[in-house]
Amino acid sequence: MREPSLPSVYRLVTLDTVDSTNTEAKRLAAEGEEKAPDGTLVWAKEQTDGHGRRGRKWHSPPGNLYCSLILRPDVAAAKAAELSFVAGLAIFDALGSVGEPGHQVHLKWPNDVLLNDRKVAGLLLETETGGDEIPDWVVLGLGVNVGVFPGDTDFPATSFRAEQWPATEVDCLESFCRHFMLWSGKWLEEGFEPIRKNWLQRCHGQGEEIEVRLDNETVKGVFTDLDENGALLLKTADGERRITAGDVFFAEA
Repeated sequence: MREPSLPSVYRLVTLDTVDSTNTEAKRLAAEGEEKAPDGTLVWAKEQTDGHGRRGRKWHSPPGNLYCSLILRPDVAAAKAAELSFVAGLAIFDALGSVGEPGHQVHLKWPNDVLLNDRKVAGLLLETETGGDEIPDWVVLGLGVNVGVFPGDTDFPATSFRAEQWPATEVDCLESFCRHFMLWSGKWLEEGFEPIRKNWLQRCHGQGEEIEVRLDNETVKGVFTDLDENGALLLKTADGERRITAGDVFFAEA
């Protein structure tokens, strides 16, 4: 496999195997900015203990893309959470660059990417602080099903190979890094509003009835919008609900 060619703002750390790229990135980030400056990117060929949102195990055999980016934005933690939408736009555009024509790519709230209505990528944002404190670092994890995909998931999955895409992990990594640089620059210069608008233009389910599974209940309603903080606005029979975390499922076609 060839070495990635990345813009100079990135500092690549390549590993054959790691427990989790996010865990390794957090270890590096905690050692300080000199050890792991903004733009440090941990890339592994395999994860032995990969995880996604809510601590769910992320199946991580060789053949897929697993990477985590260390960022040090000078913003409050609540503002830094917007980076998951920035990254969503970057991976959407990356798939548009490396993919084949005739396929549907959409974003799925809050941090998944769909290829032909099946999950092909997921994002995980982690920091060491909460509230309005400015975090020392943010770790943005990305997993993309390039060669293989799990078959035992609640939401159907797919991979590049299953959809007859010849793009490699390196192709995807290079394209994501280029597009993330562009979208994060726009976010820093113009704020969240253009990110929100562009995300909505690329998402699946807006204006349709969806099901959102929360920790203690399942809510059904029409996905109307994202608010100024990226929360999902759902029109239900009991009025509008603002949802900050949950798993979205769409009505059967």
